Amino acid sequence: MELAHSLLLNEEASSQLGEVQKAEFIFEWLRYLEKLLLATNRDDVREKQKTLVEQLLSLLNSSPGPPTRKLLAQNLAILYSIGDTFSVYETIDKCNDLIRSKDDSPSYLPTKLAAVVCLGSLYKKLGRILANGFTDTVGNILKAMKSAESQGRYEIMLSLQSILTGLGAAAAPCHRDIYKAARSCLTDRSMAVRCAAAKCLLELQNEAAFMWSTDLDSVATLCFKSFEGSNYDVRISVSELLGTVLAKAVVAKHPGAAASRQSARRVSLEEVLELLGAGFLRGSSGFLRASGDMLKGSSSVSRDVRVGVTQAYVVFVSTLGGAWLEKNLAVFLSHILSLVSQSNPKATQTQIDAVCCRRCVSFILRATIGGLLGEKAQAAAAKDICQAVWKLKRVMDAVLSDGNLETRLSSMDVAASQHMLVCALQELGNLIHSLGTTAAPLLQDASTGLLDSVISVVLHPSISVRLAAAWCLHCIAVALPSYLTPLLDRCLERLTILKSSPEAVTGFGFAVAALLGAVTHCPLGIPHGKGKIIMTLAEDLLCSAAQNSRLSLQRTQAGWLLIAALMTLGPAVVSQHLARVLLLWKCVFPVSPKDLETEKSRGDSFTWQVTLEGRAGALCAIKSFISHCGDLLSEEVIQRLLPPLPCAVDLLTQLSSILKTYGSSLKTPSVVYRQRLYELLILLPPETYKGNLCAILKELAAELTAPDTQAAASTCFLPALCHPDDLLILSPLLQETDHRFIEEQLLLGNGVACGSLEYDPYSIYEKDVGGDSVPKPLPPALSVISSASKLFGVVCANVDEAQRVLILEQLLNSIKHTKGARQQTVQLHVVAAVSNLLKYVAGSKQSLGPEVRRLVLTLVLGALESPNPLLRCAASEAWARLAQVVDDGAFTAGLAQVSFDKLKSARDVVTRTGHSLALGSLHRYLGGIGPQHLSSCIGVLYTLSQDSTSPDVQTWALHSLSLTIDSAGALYHGHVESTLSLIVMLLLNVPPTHAPVHQSLGRCLNALITTLGPELQGNSTSVSALRTSCLLGCAVMQDHPGCLVQAQAISCLQQLHMFAPRHVNLSSLVSCLCVNLCSPYLLLRRAVLACLRQLVQREAAEVSEHAVMLARDGRDPAADANLREVGLEGALLALLDRETDESLCRDIRETLHHMLTSMAVEKLSLWLKLCKDVLAASADFTAVTCVDTMQEEEGDRGDDASVLTRGDDRPHPFSNPRWATRVFAADCVCRIINQCENANGAHFDIALAQEMKKHDSRSDFLVLHLADLIRMAFMAATDHSDQLRLSGLDTLLVVIRQFADIAEPEFPGHVILEQYQANVGAALRPAFTSETPPDITAKACQVCSAWIASGVVSDLSDLRRVHQLLVSSLTKIQAGKEALSQLYNESASTMEILAVLKAWAEVYIIAVQRHKNHKQTLKTTINSEDSMRSGSPSAAGLLDLVCTDLATLSRLWLAALQDFALLTLPAEFASQLPVEGGAFYTAETSKNATLHYHNSWALILHAAALWLTSTGFADPDEGGANLSRPVTPTSMGQGSSSSGAAVKSPEDIYTDRFHLILGISVEFLCSLRSDASVESITACLHALQALLDVPWPRSRIGSDQDLGIELLNVLHRVIVTRESPAIQLASLEVVRQIICAAQEHVKEKRRSAEVDDGASEKETLPEFGEGKDTGGLVPGKSLVFATLELCVCILVRQLPELNPKLTGSPGVKASKPKTLSEEGSRLVAAALVILAELPAVCSPEGSISILPTILYLAIGVLRETAVKLPGGQLSSTVAASLQALKGILTSPMARAEKSHEAWTSLLQSALATVLDCWSPVDGAHPELDEVSLLTAVTVFILSTSPEVTAVPCLQNRCIEKFKAALESKDSVVQMKTCQLLHSIFQYPTPATSYPYIYSLASSIVEKLQEIDRRNPEDATELQLCQEGIKLLEALVTVAEEEHRAQLVACLLPILVSFLLDENALGSATSVTRSLHDFALQNLMQIGPRYSSVFKSVMASSPALKARLEAAVKGNQESVRVGPPSKHAKSLARTSSIQLKTSFL
Repeated sequence: MELAHSLLLNEEASSQLGEVQKAEFIFEWLRYLEKLLLATNRDDVREKQKTLVEQLLSLLNSSPGPPTRKLLAQNLAILYSIGDTFSVYETIDKCNDLIRSKDDSPSYLPTKLAAVVCLGSLYKKLGRILANGFTDTVGNILKAMKSAESQGRYEIMLSLQSILTGLGAAAAPCHRDIYKAARSCLTDRSMAVRCAAAKCLLELQNEAAFMWSTDLDSVATLCFKSFEGSNYDVRISVSELLGTVLAKAVVAKHPGAAASRQSARRVSLEEVLELLGAGFLRGSSGFLRASGDMLKGSSSVSRDVRVGVTQAYVVFVSTLGGAWLEKNLAVFLSHILSLVSQSNPKATQTQIDAVCCRRCVSFILRATIGGLLGEKAQAAAAKDICQAVWKLKRVMDAVLSDGNLETRLSSMDVAASQHMLVCALQELGNLIHSLGTTAAPLLQDASTGLLDSVISVVLHPSISVRLAAAWCLHCIAVALPSYLTPLLDRCLERLTILKSSPEAVTGFGFAVAALLGAVTHCPLGIPHGKGKIIMTLAEDLLCSAAQNSRLSLQRTQAGWLLIAALMTLGPAVVSQHLARVLLLWKCVFPVSPKDLETEKSRGDSFTWQVTLEGRAGALCAIKSFISHCGDLLSEEVIQRLLPPLPCAVDLLTQLSSILKTYGSSLKTPSVVYRQRLYELLILLPPETYKGNLCAILKELAAELTAPDTQAAASTCFLPALCHPDDLLILSPLLQETDHRFIEEQLLLGNGVACGSLEYDPYSIYEKDVGGDSVPKPLPPALSVISSASKLFGVVCANVDEAQRVLILEQLLNSIKHTKGARQQTVQLHVVAAVSNLLKYVAGSKQSLGPEVRRLVLTLVLGALESPNPLLRCAASEAWARLAQVVDDGAFTAGLAQVSFDKLKSARDVVTRTGHSLALGSLHRYLGGIGPQHLSSCIGVLYTLSQDSTSPDVQTWALHSLSLTIDSAGALYHGHVESTLSLIVMLLLNVPPTHAPVHQSLGRCLNALITTLGPELQGNSTSVSALRTSCLLGCAVMQDHPGCLVQAQAISCLQQLHMFAPRHVNLSSLVSCLCVNLCSPYLLLRRAVLACLRQLVQREAAEVSEHAVMLARDGRDPAADANLREVGLEGALLALLDRETDESLCRDIRETLHHMLTSMAVEKLSLWLKLCKDVLAASADFTAVTCVDTMQEEEGDRGDDASVLTRGDDRPHPFSNPRWATRVFAADCVCRIINQCENANGAHFDIALAQEMKKHDSRSDFLVLHLADLIRMAFMAATDHSDQLRLSGLDTLLVVIRQFADIAEPEFPGHVILEQYQANVGAALRPAFTSETPPDITAKACQVCSAWIASGVVSDLSDLRRVHQLLVSSLTKIQAGKEALSQLYNESASTMEILAVLKAWAEVYIIAVQRHKNHKQTLKTTINSEDSMRSGSPSAAGLLDLVCTDLATLSRLWLAALQDFALLTLPAEFASQLPVEGGAFYTAETSKNATLHYHNSWALILHAAALWLTSTGFADPDEGGANLSRPVTPTSMGQGSSSSGAAVKSPEDIYTDRFHLILGISVEFLCSLRSDASVESITACLHALQALLDVPWPRSRIGSDQDLGIELLNVLHRVIVTRESPAIQLASLEVVRQIICAAQEHVKEKRRSAEVDDGASEKETLPEFGEGKDTGGLVPGKSLVFATLELCVCILVRQLPELNPKLTGSPGVKASKPKTLSEEGSRLVAAALVILAELPAVCSPEGSISILPTILYLAIGVLRETAVKLPGGQLSSTVAASLQALKGILTSPMARAEKSHEAWTSLLQSALATVLDCWSPVDGAHPELDEVSLLTAVTVFILSTSPEVTAVPCLQNRCIEKFKAALESKDSVVQMKTCQLLHSIFQYPTPATSYPYIYSLASSIVEKLQEIDRRNPEDATELQLCQEGIKLLEALVTVAEEEHRAQLVACLLPILVSFLLDENALGSATSVTRSLHDFALQNLMQIGPRYSSVFKSVMASSPALKARLEAAVKGNQESVRVGPPSKHAKSLARTSSIQLKTSFL
């Protein structure tokens, strides 16, 4: 293929290839040439132009296939547009000659067609250059058209369209001719030709004015004719033509009178609508013929015309645009509604027609009003619709009031207005549903009276209207949850009052049911008590039904409907009424078969109608119960459900005889009864009706083969039994399209009605309603078959084999004995039933006997050859399922063989399609039939797929091939090449008119790409050839005119991109995607977004870049205009706003999320601007502010945004975004902030951001956009839409949390958020008004507390504003659960109360913390800059603010905690719970309330604990009052809570509170769920810390050992299960407090024992503390043991080497010491602190037991972490372990007489272990820090009693270590050693210090003399000298009087030797100078102190004296000369005085 990449065709290479490869080669060359020509220099092209033209023309003669001819034509056109044009006329003549040629053979056809395409392409590209001879060309083409076949006509139409495009107005002479030709093609029998003609006419109307003026009527009639018998594509194209022409007619400005001689009248809107209306009502019959038809009474308009006209209406309005619709809404609305009014009885003469017309009208209204108008305009439209409803209501009232005059007329009128009302009410409901809470003002507007109008129509005589009104109320309730309860109350009240009006009973019954159905959509719910009211009312209706025969039917229906709807409220509500429901259920059926017999003989048709209605209702109610309250289905309930079932089945068997007896008026009720029974039985497990299986099966068989069944509505229940992928090949009608709502009726065929609410009123409350459209149940006659066939599968699978055989034979016979259409219907029902059987058997893993298999096989075989394609599809599915059930290789092979044989012999399309799909299905279900069959299967399918005589066979065979490829997987590899060449060959040759074939080819290609998978990345020649073929196939499909084929191409490229991304050209793919973003085909849009979603996951930036490039080039006008302005991101946002398809919207959101994740940080301005535009576009009040800020920022925005900014004159890309889009934008803002959080720190540091912005103006940081963020959050938080308000508050919360700490560089001590106080306050205030829903108030409380806690506002008066909001909500909730609004469920008020309490808790916690910090900072810093900020007045002030409400708050907090404690009790204590609920929840809603408690308890717990500690548990009077209201934990078991609470002592109250807090904490911590948040755990641990901060609770823990152990075990578990260091540290802090409590307890016991026993009997004192007098610690009973476990766990986690098991030997193993992370170090330090405290909790014997462990761990930490640090510092862990060692060594236990001896020996071992660290056992040299080890040794020497360290062997080793350290090469070590020795030398006990002095003093003197000899070099040596001198001085002080003189004499020479004389002073380095000063200063101090020695030394050594004098003199000189530094001055002063004295 590489050879194809050249400017001229490589003819030599192409001639050597085979037929298929040659076609591929040429296509590849043409593809390459197209790109190359555009990129090549013009002169180079001209040079080769002649050869190129010849090559292209010669290809023209070689019968090119459709894609090739298209490319060839494009290349020719490009070549002439770039090169010279002089030979172009020759080319045109050649083409014309080819077209004129008389050769009609099929082989010559491609050449003719190619010539036609070339002409089109040339004229399109070169346009008016070719204007001279175009009339001949057009004439020639039109002449050729007369004899052309369909492909020719198709290409000619498209070619004429191109010619018109290129020539524009210049083509005027031929307009009429082209118009005539296109007219005839518009009604062509080939659908593709019709589409092409429509496109041609659409192009023509741009210039040909006559089409939308004089010929308008005939154009319209022609289009109506074209709709007849059309398919979906034709309807799309023709409706676009018709809509566009009519829109042009309305707005056209006709040329001046002189120019237009024709009558230039402007067509009015009314006339245009009249025209469309005529098409809708009378179809294409025109006015004259219509009257004749009417006389004959012939049928109404065919459905396809009606659907086509419906689409044309939508195109018409869309073309004129939303603004036009706003202006003309009233006219348009009245016209559309009139289509179903009484003036057009034809449209609604039968129920079926009426339903279909109503659908069309609803569709028009939905697509125009719902799709084109913004929210404000929609609200206005809703008012208009409301007016229309009022008007119709008045008409009806007038008719009803004088109904007695002409009753007949009135019923006509009522019937006629009903359809208008239904349409109006449905659209009104849909509008409000889509407006959501933004519709609130509309409903509050009294002048419109919207609610009144809807409720008034609930009483309409027509059932359809009543249902529509009820549905409209449902929509209102879903959109505005606050209206749900009031509406429900209103309807219930009306229902109770108007119980005697039949209309009211059903109407308000429907309304209540619809409103109950809305509850599931409203998270806040309805008050729990409503269930009881409804149940009582339903019972009342059922019981009073028999009293009045006029009302019995209505009351029965309404009663059961209410009960069925009540079930949707779920188990919580239903459980209380279940007994009554079951009783009613039992009573509705007779008790025994005998009673049923007597019943049959009584009554008349009316009583039977009521009875059947009642029983059907009861069945429905129970079905509703089972599907909505599964949790209540206990064994007992099932037993109570069962008794009526046998009777219900008996009645089923009797129905036919009852019908015979009482006439056909019972027909519908009996069908409904059957359907309800079947539906219920499907839900119940088959064993519950075991005894009735056979009876049911017989009834089902009769049902399926009943003689009076309606026309075959295969499309109702077969699609569910076919595989969704197979449906795509059957009919575009089954595909999902935007017009599905109206297209459905064409599927069903003319005799069958589409679904509508009146067919099954019970569906009004059902959950699974797709989107916002009305439920559409099918007519009972159809749905009963559907249910019967489902139930047949269940029942037939559960009877025995013989029964199965019998019933299947019966079904087979009934098919044989019917004829014609009836036979097909029965066959269809039977196949549906058998498919369900196979599905059920496969699912339940059963098997079928051989006889049953044979029968099923016969049945399915017959259906496989049925003329109905859907039936063939279902049969092939059943065929494969049968093989799956039998699961036997031989059987499967047999099935495949049957199909092979059939396919080889059969010639008819039906058999070939059916069996080819059967083969594919077999593969799909069995994953291939084995390799031997694979080849033969592929062979057969290859042959079929090349059968060009029947595109259907090709489509089905290729589809089957794709299934085979998919399931064969790796087995297919051998066939890949041959299949790929077949696919490419077909793609290059199948005519474009056969789109389904191309779609199937696309599926095959997709399957092949998947099979090849990642191999496609390979570089071998074979792989790259395969890859090229795949890409080539994709290219052919991309160029195909059919949108669904393009969708296939995109998904193939998507697969390729996944496996071999480098080989897919991203820019062309992205441009293809952008162009199709707004395609009218839903499936294409879905494919585009699925592909985009995948692309942006990997390379979002590149995709976005390519999209902007595409928009900038502007080469493709089809690309969305938004792309140019707002980039791909903006275009997707705009699409999200328009799109209604759920899965598509999900893809758009995900795509945007991926783009945001990978690009938001780089393109920050763009993203924030997009979000701001969306949010600002909606908010009217921000319009002004936005304009100002836009202008402000325009200047300083970076260059990157300039591409996408728009001029101010352009319309806004987001003109009126819907609320859902705005919510999405607000969520995006939060995501952007989160993305920035993970990026550069400068996003949250304004100083750094401004600095970096200066360096690089393109960089952009979030903090610079803070004003925008606040404004967006403010706009969202104050919107009309509740969801947006929630998102806005969320955004505000994120902004506060992220930006609270950022300082304002210009005003130190302030933060940047301070300037936005007013905005935050204003955003929060509306959320606290009385009518705000509780969820918004709850969220706002959270924001308030975050704002106060953030510390942004320091001024108390400013804080008070927000604080006041919280105070107001606190006042509101104080009344408890009773006083809050009754609009929502009680759990909603629980949520609000808890949110308020949680917010206060957060504020209180922060206030207390700040108060604490404030105290500390006051202690440590006095008047420093820092304390001004942290201890700002708000610290104390905030606490004061909270304290005013603290009394109330503490009461409420404790009550809430008590509720929470009750709710978390396990199920077995349910009986102990208070009957009426808790303080803030009711017993019935406890399940929902629990969730809210879970969200808020932790902070409340922390706050309550802080409050309790602040009052020090000393607030008894408060507490008594508090605990008497809710049930108290202690009084719970005693029954009488009040008396129990009245006599409580303060001690009891403390105990209760203590156990409440402790209990909740332990319960939570010991069973941590995986989803428990870190915040809850830390809050809980902090609460425990606070609790243990005060003495009283500590004494409780200390005195109750078991409690302490339990707490420790719980904390241990927390530490093991949670990795977070913060949680582990907090846990360790609690452990420390527990140990302290235990220590206090032990001390207290010891003290009191001493006081009691007196000091005399010391020996006999009992041992207090753990270990008593044996020293044994029992695991599980010992506090110390539990603590040790926990600390070991922490230490071993951080330092695994401490675990002897891990390190292999119990000894000390040398390992390299390591530095821990900061958190790790803190954890280790905390654990060591706890360990050091442990001995104090033990008895002396106990301390001996634990000492080895503690020492091992402390020294282990030292050993493992003794890392050398610069400057001899100790690492934090080493410091901690030394601290711990010191704590242990100084423990009183070391000196206690009972333990003294054991401790001494253990401590000696420990010291030995430390000393061993230098010379490890295995001789390796770990790099331990000597300083750390020496310090440890020093700690031992100084902290233990002398007998521990005075043992000679240890002492000598210690001295050696010090000596070695003094001789170390590292002067830092030497210096640190000196410091340590300093402390040892000064130790008061001579026994300890003297040995060291004797051994080490001399080395120190030597060291100093050595330094003196070579002068100190650096600061460390200087320090070493200083430390050495200090050490010697210390020796002097320690020494006894007689030795002192010798020591001073030794010290003085050393000191003097460091002095410098005046000459040396000048040149001295800073080090020697410092040393000189130091020595001089010391001399000055020693001189006076030991003057006699001083004098004698000086006298004995004149050299010394001279040196000293010189130094002093030099010093004075330098003071005189040098700068007057303070230090020098003071030195000089002191020295001069002292010297005088010393020399006297």
